Amino acid sequence: MEAASPATFRPTWQQALGHGLYLGALGAVAGVTAGVITPLAWPGSGGPPGWVWAVLLVVPLLLGAVLGLLAGRRTGVEVGIRGIRTSSVLGGDEAPWSRVVDLRAERRGRRTVVSVYLDSGASVRLHAPYSGGLFAADPQFELKLFALSHLWRSHRFGGLPS
Repeated sequence: MEAASPATFRPTWQQALGHGLYLGALGAVAGVTAGVITPLAWPGSGGPPGWVWAVLLVVPLLLGAVLGLLAGRRTGVEVGIRGIRTSSVLGGDEAPWSRVVDLRAERRGRRTVVSVYLDSGASVRLHAPYSGGLFAADPQFELKLFALSHLWRSHRFGGLPS
């Protein structure tokens, strides 16, 4: 019998774009702050030209959006025969089915996320799926949560259904 291909859950492109824009906005705030502080540190130099302000605002936002979309493709969860494997830009982790005792949706801040509870008492928040407001909304969150729950229950209580 062949093993089923693993189910993969990744952030939607809107979620990845929103995350990138958020980080880009933080970069833009840092850039504008540096642009404001620089003339104060050297009073005789005057302020930067007008086009510098546009660059300090636009470039971090565009860079954040592109990096967010690229990082969003590397972030996710893979559910297979051995368990749940998370991956992100900074690394990953694996939880075998024998260690998973519960899987549920929880509110964390303004988002609804999926948390996996292990036999050690630790909980792991999955990188995807999740849902929230504006860019973080995922219209198929409930379907993805149901699929995850079904796979966990199938492995917990006796194999995959035919």
